[in-house]
Amino acid sequence: MQSPQNPESWHYRELNARNPGLDYLSDALISLAEAGHPVVAGSADLQYSNGLNKFARQFPERYVQFGISEQNMVSAAAGMATTGVMPFVATFASFLGLLCCEQIRMDVAYCKLPVRLIGHHTGISLGFYGTSHHATEDISTMRALANLTVISPADGAQLAAAVKASVNWPDPIYFRIGRGRDPKVYEDGVEFQIGKAIEHSRGTDATIIACGITVSGAIEAAAALAKEGKSVGVIDMPTIKPIDREAIIAAARRSKILITVEEHNVIGGLGAAVAEVVADEGVGGRVVRHGIYDEYSLIAPPTHLYAHYKLDAPGIEHVTREALRKVL
Repeated sequence: MQSPQNPESWHYRELNARNPGLDYLSDALISLAEAGHPVVAGSADLQYSNGLNKFARQFPERYVQFGISEQNMVSAAAGMATTGVMPFVATFASFLGLLCCEQIRMDVAYCKLPVRLIGHHTGISLGFYGTSHHATEDISTMRALANLTVISPADGAQLAAAVKASVNWPDPIYFRIGRGRDPKVYEDGVEFQIGKAIEHSRGTDATIIACGITVSGAIEAAAALAKEGKSVGVIDMPTIKPIDREAIIAAARRSKILITVEEHNVIGGLGAAVAEVVADEGVGGRVVRHGIYDEYSLIAPPTHLYAHYKLDAPGIEHVTREALRKVL
């Protein structure tokens, strides 16, 4: 019988076949550990779902299996951080960002400890698991906590880069990541700077500002609209807090309209953060916030849900085209 932490186990191989991005988190942590950084990791009985079993096999003395005890995991991570190590702890985003909010607030953020919180399977990516497992409120919850940085990588390569960049970041971080099946946006080894947006293209008609899994669709949508003569730019905003205000202000001055896209409730998420900057600075025109429109999402396969909520490339293209009709 294979060890549950063995990458040759049938369960791990089956998951990785369907979710090839699962290795990025472990590979980044292994690289940091081998470079001498005091990283440790833990998971709440989901080491296969987040790929941390690979790290556990390589560094068993640095890994803690907390079981189905998410709140205790966060508090324990805070305790470990006081001893000089840097804990990376992971579980479903719906549990981490919502169930564990009190522990994150008081034990991690208030104490400003270097804990890295990995909320995986964000948004509606857990599909049939339903409302209890969908995380469409975690951005708004986490970005409201003082001292806490919020990062939403577009794919595995960007996640790995962000994890490596985090070793020099003094504040606690909430990483909001997908399920390991994210469309590829970046090449392995891409550079990452916390707090900085990535500008993929510039547009005078509109700028789409996206994060997480929606970045790939935004790029495709802008390319399709360009064939119709529309000038649409795309900005990837992986760091939602602290947000890149300069990038937002420049886009607002350049484009007639800003369209934010996120796999999250439009209240309190990326769209709200962008709108706050535009309102604070008094620049630009309209901001259209696209995402989950303040409702509990339906239960269905993730791909069906992305299409239903217009969070895939055709959906983002449709939303952008409709928004442009009102300003052009």
